[in-house]
Amino acid sequence: MPETNLIHPVILCGGAGTRLWPLSRKGYPKQFARLIGAQSLFQASAQRLSAPGYAPPVVVTGEAFRFIVTEQLAAIEVAAAAVLIEPEGRNTAPAVLAAALWLASRAPGALMLVVPSDHVIADAAAFRAAVAAAVPRARAGDLVTFGITPTRAETGYGWLELAAGADAAAAVPQPLARFVEKPDAGRAAAMLAAGNYLWNAGIFLFTAEALIAAYRAHAPQLMAGVEAALAGAMSDLGFTRLAAGPWAGLEDVSIDFAIMEHARNLAVMPYGAGWSDLGGWEAVWLESSPDGAGNVTSDRATAIDCRDTLLRSETEGLELVGVGLDGIVAVAMGDAVLVARKAEGQRVKEVVAALRAKGARQAEAFPIDHRPWGWFESLAIAARFQVKRIVVNPGAALSLQSHHHRSEHWIVVAGTARVTIDGAVQLLSENQSVYIPLGAMHRLENPGKLPMVLIEVQTGAYLGEDDIIRYEDVYARK
Repeated sequence: MPETNLIHPVILCGGAGTRLWPLSRKGYPKQFARLIGAQSLFQASAQRLSAPGYAPPVVVTGEAFRFIVTEQLAAIEVAAAAVLIEPEGRNTAPAVLAAALWLASRAPGALMLVVPSDHVIADAAAFRAAVAAAVPRARAGDLVTFGITPTRAETGYGWLELAAGADAAAAVPQPLARFVEKPDAGRAAAMLAAGNYLWNAGIFLFTAEALIAAYRAHAPQLMAGVEAALAGAMSDLGFTRLAAGPWAGLEDVSIDFAIMEHARNLAVMPYGAGWSDLGGWEAVWLESSPDGAGNVTSDRATAIDCRDTLLRSETEGLELVGVGLDGIVAVAMGDAVLVARKAEGQRVKEVVAALRAKGARQAEAFPIDHRPWGWFESLAIAARFQVKRIVVNPGAALSLQSHHHRSEHWIVVAGTARVTIDGAVQLLSENQSVYIPLGAMHRLENPGKLPMVLIEVQTGAYLGEDDIIRYEDVYARK
C-alpha cells in the first residue's frame, strides 16, 4: 500500500512522571511502567497502532528515554519509522510540528495520527474503527480531534464543546465549537449535565500538510526554529537528534494552545468505547477492575477487611498488607512508599515537589537505572561501599572505562561475562568473580544469548556515577 494511503502514527513519549509517583518518576515516567496488564502503556499504544493500514510509528521522545523506547519496541517486535530526539522538552506543539515536517518530506499527503504514549484504550479495534471514520474529514483538510464521552464531572481534563446541532454520540466527526480549559467542579458538573461536551483526549488526525499550514497561520513563531532543528538534525545509532541550538529558542507551548484553539477547520470524532489517561492513582484503581469489595491488589499485596483500596508492592520480596482500610492508595517500592486517600490522588504532585525541595533523590530518580546496555539497581549504600545488581542484555557491552576513586569486585550470578582489564580478556561464568583495581581500564560485555546478571561491590572514597572516564562506547556517550 502506498505510504500516502497509510495512517502514520506519531507517538509522543515525554512527560514529567509526577502524577503516579513513586512508580512513575522523571527518570522513568508512567508510559514505560506496567500499570495495567503485561505491557507498558507505551508498548500498548504502539501495539494498538500496529495493524493493517498503519505505517510504522514515528516516536518523539527525549534523550534520557531513547534506549528505553527502542528496547520496549523490540520486545513487542515493532520497528519505528523514526525516533526523533528532542534536545529538551518544549511541550507538544514543537514536537508535533517536527514530526509533521519529517513526515511531509517523505510521504507528501500522508495522514498522521498523533497519540500520547500513556493512555489506556482497552478496545483497540473500536479505536481503529473511530480513526477510520475520521479519515475522510482529515483527507478533506480538516484537523480532527478525538473527544471522549464523559462519565463524570472531571476537573483534570480539558473539555470540547460541540457546535449547535452536533451529536455527541455520532459515529462520524462532528462540528466543534471550542476547546475548554480544565474546569472547576461546578463548571464540570454543568458541562456533564448539558450533554454537548466531550473530554479532550489529546489525540489528533490530519494530513501533515494541513497541520503545517495551520502552524504557518497560527504559530509562525515556531516554524523557523523547528525547521532549523530538523534541518540540522544528526543521525545517531538510528535516532534522529534534532539540533539543540534552534530547539532551545522555541516557545514551550501545547498544540491545543498554539493551534487548535485558533483553527477554524476543526472537527471532533466522538469516542465512547473506553479511555483513560491514567492521570492519578484513582484512575489506575478504576481501570484495574476492583473486586466485589472495591479492592485492587498486586501479587505481593494483601487486603484484609478493606474497601475501595489500591495496594501495590512493586518490589520482589516486599509484602504489603492493608488491614481495615477504606478508600486508601498504598504503593510500596524498595526506596519509597506512598500512602494517601484515594480521593486525594491529584495531590501526589505536591509529594514530588516536597521531596525535591528537601533534596531527596526519590523525587525524580528511579531505583532501577536503565541504560542502553541494560539496567542496574543499588542494593546497599554506605560510607565507602556500594552493592549493585547489574543486568546486561544479550550482545550488549558497557563502555571501556576507568574510575579515579573506586575499585570494583564483580560476581557473575547468571549468564556469561566477557571482562577486559587493562587489555587482558577473560570469560566468567556463573559463580566466578574478578577484581578491578582503582584506575584500571576495564569493560564488561555479554557475549551470550540470555541476560547476564552480576553483583558489583564498589569500594572507595567516592562512589558517584560521575566518577567515570570513557575511552570507547558503542552508544556514543561522553
